[in-house]
Amino acid sequence: MHKLSIDIGNSAAKIAVFAGKEIIYNQRIDKLSVNDLAVLIEKFSPEKSIISTVREEISELETFLQQHTQYTRFSTLLTNGVQNKYKTPVTLGLDRWAVVLAANGLFPNTASLVIDAGTCITYELLNSAKEYYGGSISPGINMRFKAMHTFTRRLPLVSWDTEAVIPDGNDTQSAILNGVLQGIINEIEGFIALNNKKESTLRVILTGGDANFLYKQLQNSIFAPQIITDPFLVLKGLNEAIAD
Repeated sequence: MHKLSIDIGNSAAKIAVFAGKEIIYNQRIDKLSVNDLAVLIEKFSPEKSIISTVREEISELETFLQQHTQYTRFSTLLTNGVQNKYKTPVTLGLDRWAVVLAANGLFPNTASLVIDAGTCITYELLNSAKEYYGGSISPGINMRFKAMHTFTRRLPLVSWDTEAVIPDGNDTQSAILNGVLQGIINEIEGFIALNNKKESTLRVILTGGDANFLYKQLQNSIFAPQIITDPFLVLKGLNEAIAD
């Protein structure tokens, strides 16, 4: 059975077609249309579909999917066996909940720390009893550079290269680069160490736009054997939400 997962963000839609837990097709579309869905339905004949979205106006897409598949709108009410103990589930971001479900699907009965490094960096802990109590949200890499420039009079707005090595801070620009980038690495290692004390066996999953950069930087860490990257974690979580 094929299933269709769609994550609609502010700038684009990410799509994956699953056969079981395996992604057999994925695509990024700037503006998803009914015609795009028709092509996917014709090619893969998915029996189930799901959309996670931050937008309100997707009624046309939903109507089409309802006509051709068993359709579900993603929400934090979809648990697939995970106990959501977040105090305010209505305010819990859909992407945050999706990566928790994905972690449960990837490593069942094993504690997972999911680190989603995008505009913000989120840390989500799913314990070995399949319980989710919440996590942490901190500023992302670009947000930190912009904040230092915006809230000071003389610090420049520094650009950074995802392929670069973190420099020593021997001038103002390199000091900012070191402070932001090494600071985030230290932050991540701190969260891993903290959660290792809570869970005897912990898997760490990096996802999000800056995940590959962070993964490379963490290869010399004592925590490296625990860490994997997965760029499709949100879509995998949506697929878990409509599992058989």
